[in-house]
Amino acid sequence: MSSNVDQTAWADAYQSELDRLAEMTPDRIVSTVFFGGGTPSLMLPDTVSAVIEQIRKNWRCSNDIEISLEANPTSVEATRFNGFRDAGVNRISMGIQALNDADLRLLGRRHSVDEAERAFDTARSIFDRVSFDLIYARQNQTAKDWDAELARALTMAADHLSLYQLTIEDGTAFGDRFARGGLRGLPSDDLSADLFEITQDMTAAAGFHAYEVSNHAQQGQESRHNLIYWRGGDYIGVGPGAHGRFDVNDQRLATETYLMPNKWLSTVRELGTGESKVEVLSREEQALEYLLMSLRLAEGCDLERLNSLDEGAISDIKINSLGDLGHIRREGSRLIVPPQSKILLNSILTELVS
Repeated sequence: MSSNVDQTAWADAYQSELDRLAEMTPDRIVSTVFFGGGTPSLMLPDTVSAVIEQIRKNWRCSNDIEISLEANPTSVEATRFNGFRDAGVNRISMGIQALNDADLRLLGRRHSVDEAERAFDTARSIFDRVSFDLIYARQNQTAKDWDAELARALTMAADHLSLYQLTIEDGTAFGDRFARGGLRGLPSDDLSADLFEITQDMTAAAGFHAYEVSNHAQQGQESRHNLIYWRGGDYIGVGPGAHGRFDVNDQRLATETYLMPNKWLSTVRELGTGESKVEVLSREEQALEYLLMSLRLAEGCDLERLNSLDEGAISDIKINSLGDLGHIRREGSRLIVPPQSKILLNSILTELVS
């Protein structure tokens, strides 16, 4: 949101959507709020405050509610941090992406490493909980390069790090560049595996356990909001491009909203909802989503819960076959992908659900 955006209109739209969704989900307790996607830190603190106030009006909130906000690591956005804290935000997630200026330019980022570090230091001085993201397996990145960069990141890190391997997806800017031959120097599969192992070893040695395949935290500092996604909990999605999953009248609803901001805003005004899609998930679909998300976690999947949704979700034959290879194991009622097999997670999930 820039200075020429009507922030009052946006606050009104958010409040309207929160009122509508509160009528569908009475008597719930809100434990987390996440301002994410796009550039939420370009919101004025007053807009953030209005949204949080409306949430508190509509639902009971837990005493230790986690309220996170994604921020770009620029000096402009860092000037708003005091205002966000006063509005009720108590956790910042910062998209630093790389600690190398040349790679930041290749990733299309507008900040420099120096600017990112200064913004991060500002956040650390204001918030007790601050996380940041890095992307690795970048163009021409060697194992030595990543070892040094991650070591530097771990000296900065407060309590949480998100470390993602660069992925090339069709329909994205990177996908288009890759198709045109414009992404030279991407790592081989063997080097990608080495970079993944370096990531796991160094974060563990620094006390940041891999509670999810790409997320590392000191004990008790996990992102509670993201855990709701991975554990198949209830969450509502408000704003452009937001998704939701929540139960209403014994049905599991999956919601999507319009991605383009102006389309979402005009639809809320004209139709009283910004949702572009609402569907009821079958129990089989719920089981599949839960399986795919929960196996990303170190704690794994609760088989009793999975079977209560769909007893035939996965077969013992496939579990035993993958178990014989050491790629999956049972611990009581839980199914877990061990750390050494996490790099093969996509292939393991494909085999389980095929």
